[in-house]
Amino acid sequence: MTYIKSLPFRLISSSIPNAKVLDFDLPPELGASEPPEARGLARDEVRLMVSYLSDDRVVHTQFRNIGDFLEAGDLLVINTSGTMNAALYATRSDGMQLELHLSTHLPADLWIVEVRSLSGKSTRTFYDVLAGETLQLPGGAEVTLHVPYLHGRGCAGGPQRLWIATLSLPYGLQEYLEEYGFPIRYSYVKEAWPSRYYQTVYATEKGSAEMPSAGRAFTSELITRLVARGVQFAPLLLHTGVASPEGHEPPYEEFYRVPPETARLVNAARAARKRVAAVGTTVVRALETVTDVEGVTHPGEGWTGLVVTPQRGMRAVNAMLTGLHEPSATHLSMLEALTGIEHLQVTYDEALRERYLWHEFGDLHLILP
Repeated sequence: MTYIKSLPFRLISSSIPNAKVLDFDLPPELGASEPPEARGLARDEVRLMVSYLSDDRVVHTQFRNIGDFLEAGDLLVINTSGTMNAALYATRSDGMQLELHLSTHLPADLWIVEVRSLSGKSTRTFYDVLAGETLQLPGGAEVTLHVPYLHGRGCAGGPQRLWIATLSLPYGLQEYLEEYGFPIRYSYVKEAWPSRYYQTVYATEKGSAEMPSAGRAFTSELITRLVARGVQFAPLLLHTGVASPEGHEPPYEEFYRVPPETARLVNAARAARKRVAAVGTTVVRALETVTDVEGVTHPGEGWTGLVVTPQRGMRAVNAMLTGLHEPSATHLSMLEALTGIEHLQVTYDEALRERYLWHEFGDLHLILP
């Protein structure tokens, strides 16, 4: 652990019980504030850092060259969830203007939602809503807040960010969101971008509050070239909720679906000692939910609250394509389950030194055995 003691890296307590997570100083200018297309790049021209667990070797390249690091028989598991226009303007009874973020669609047509106040071009969590309160939405719609979502679930008395709510819409959800909604946007993205910038090319079913961004750089042409080289793709679905839980919150459930054919392909690739690479943390969460202690992946569907930690380990995958995660993010604990803390620090040190870009419009990291 001597390497971890060198600045700028620190290990701090996580919102995951009994876990530490990597913390470091991220220069603000390394946050990707706009899509690569706005910087004159094609989707697949973002940068790619490739790292090898066996010897800590790191290679810097462009994402469109990812095929140079993959072999016939390798399996890439992708999340085909599409990104909803999950943000809506909302109005309190006293006329106060707010923003509503839809997170997760629950059984009984309930929703997990977050209410945010307007702050210039950005928003911030608004904690002062009340149980039973109804907010007016555009087009004659409304949302009623019932109870805090995390009430009684170990939120340690912290303020309530997420609520269980009911939507009353004049017509179907996706049609309504296409007309009145817009993509969720945080302060580091300076301008509003159309929803097409928040979709992967292989999205099939909208339901994510925020883009499963690890696969954003794929183009149809790149996928075709990879398939021609013998690289396999297997789809699953996990609808992502709003951004990672705050420090006092336990992780919350997300809907997933792992088809039988995807489970078969994962098991076959592992049996053949091929690389099984999850494209994004959402894929890891879904696959690990349906993979038993013997390492056998099963088909399944439902809501998962699984948290993948170094203590638990990974059973389904031995490789991963992911973005660069913020300091102290719980996703870093998931990465550590695959890489170990020292390799994680080596790669993030490289990413900082080489000035890679963070967030959903940023650069990518391919982790191989």
